[in-house]
Amino acid sequence: MNILPKSVQKLIDEFSKLPGIGPKSAARLVFYLLSKGEVDIQELGKAIYHLKRNLKKCSICFNISETDPCVICQDQRRDKSKIMVLQSSLDILAIEKTGEYHGLYHILGGEISPVDDIGPEDLRIKELLDRVKKDFHNFKRSEKQGSRTIERGPYISEVILATNPSLEGEATAMYISQQIRNTLFEESHKASQSEIRKNLKVTRIARGLPVGSDLEYADEITLSRALEGRREY
Repeated sequence: MNILPKSVQKLIDEFSKLPGIGPKSAARLVFYLLSKGEVDIQELGKAIYHLKRNLKKCSICFNISETDPCVICQDQRRDKSKIMVLQSSLDILAIEKTGEYHGLYHILGGEISPVDDIGPEDLRIKELLDRVKKDFHNFKRSEKQGSRTIERGPYISEVILATNPSLEGEATAMYISQQIRNTLFEESHKASQSEIRKNLKVTRIARGLPVGSDLEYADEITLSRALEGRREY
């Protein structure tokens, strides 16, 4: 027999559906809310109620936003020659905390996973290719300006693949990399593959050992990636 009031048990059940929240954690959250005042609970309820009502997807990068385009895509201070490809909007928070990246983003909405029946067509890979292809329409190997020859390339100079370092994330990154090169090769009949690589880099974020970890506990793949990504010290 459940001795809890139905309204309390209902909220515990709803909290339990959240990722990382078990029944005990859900119960603690509910009883914490019961200790708060009516105003605090109303503010929480309003925040949840308006969560999706005030949000939309940016039509350029597909980040969640209250405006379209989002604040990042609108920011004229961002480096518009770089696009970082991420799996979810939550990943943007992690990248922005570093303060090291000042380019644009593209949210895929997941990763290729045959086990979960998620294929390339279920992600925003086509939209990414369209963004890159749009700038590549004006591709020119060189342009004469008087006596000078100026090398020209696509406006987007680098696509950074920052999917998770899992098997699915690696497969997604490899697929996107190949699709970008295939698409741009078809778009430009005058440019060779080497010329495309010269003007548009497709890079992958480095993977290695986390700070504070020990070598003896690292797996072979992590150690291999750490060796590949080594640099002069």
